[in-house]
Amino acid sequence: MKKYLPIIIRVIIALLFLVSAAGKMYPSPYFAITTFEVKQLYVMGFSESFAPYFSRVLIGIELALGLLLLQRNYLKRLVVPATILMLLVFIVHLTIDTIQNGNSGNCGCFGALIEMTPVEAIIKNAISVILLVYLLNLIKRDRDSSNFWVLTTVTFASILFVFMLAPIQPQVAESGATPQEIIADSAETSTGDAPTPATSPYSQYFPNIDKGKKIVALFAPGCEHCKETAKELTAMKNSNADFPEIRILFMDEEADLIPEFFEYAGAEYPYQVLDILNFWKVLGNTKDTPGVVYLWNGNNIKEWDGINEKKFVAEEMEEVISKPYSEINKQ
Repeated sequence: MKKYLPIIIRVIIALLFLVSAAGKMYPSPYFAITTFEVKQLYVMGFSESFAPYFSRVLIGIELALGLLLLQRNYLKRLVVPATILMLLVFIVHLTIDTIQNGNSGNCGCFGALIEMTPVEAIIKNAISVILLVYLLNLIKRDRDSSNFWVLTTVTFASILFVFMLAPIQPQVAESGATPQEIIADSAETSTGDAPTPATSPYSQYFPNIDKGKKIVALFAPGCEHCKETAKELTAMKNSNADFPEIRILFMDEEADLIPEFFEYAGAEYPYQVLDILNFWKVLGNTKDTPGVVYLWNGNNIKEWDGINEKKFVAEEMEEVISKPYSEINKQ
């Protein structure tokens, strides 16, 4: 058993790194990597210009280490120590994150493929470090092959592969609604018991969005929860003649599914399609789809996002849109 133990450990750790790299590119590389940048790297302070390069290099290195653990060149001298170093960096980062923000949410280690809390990730990485330290004691130095070109070739090829799989795209300038999306809104004004007019971040996408009561929904066309939320909104609008006008911001991921989305929702609404990066900026890097915002004269009265504790609840919306502003303002 001891004879095969080094191989078993190498295969286990290699699979963890390969799955981690693949998870950060699931379900589609550009979408997954951009989401990883917004939700993980931006929060850590990475700039928008540097994050796309760092994320792809990081995933490429994870992929390379997973592959290099399965070969023998510089295994004891470089590959295993480098793997331990990367895991230790991850442990330090996750520990700081847990202390500052608590043990909640997905740490992003395996992207959206396998959700894992920071503490779970710390335990997984700590066990991996222990196994790798033990592996160093099992590997005999004289069995290390010394073809350095294998390391450089695999590493650069892995990084290049990630860049090719998810090319960095130029940021699309944010713009207002196109002519086909401009639909006349009711000219509601701030009279009586209503909040003071304000300018919302959605005004650049839809004309008159900041006049009166409006609903802004932030959806991904292929998201089942988004489709269900849109269907609920349609049912509410059909049953209430005074229900606020609905506008939708779609993520540019599976945008070809928008016609099917509206068919399922039971109605079509004015919409804009935002590139993935700008969509996350508007929604918020700590939030998730589906997002629903209730605006009144451009003021954000109430919002819902994701599928957990802050998820959209139709009854909550019905209650809040029926209240006068004086009552809402007291809360």
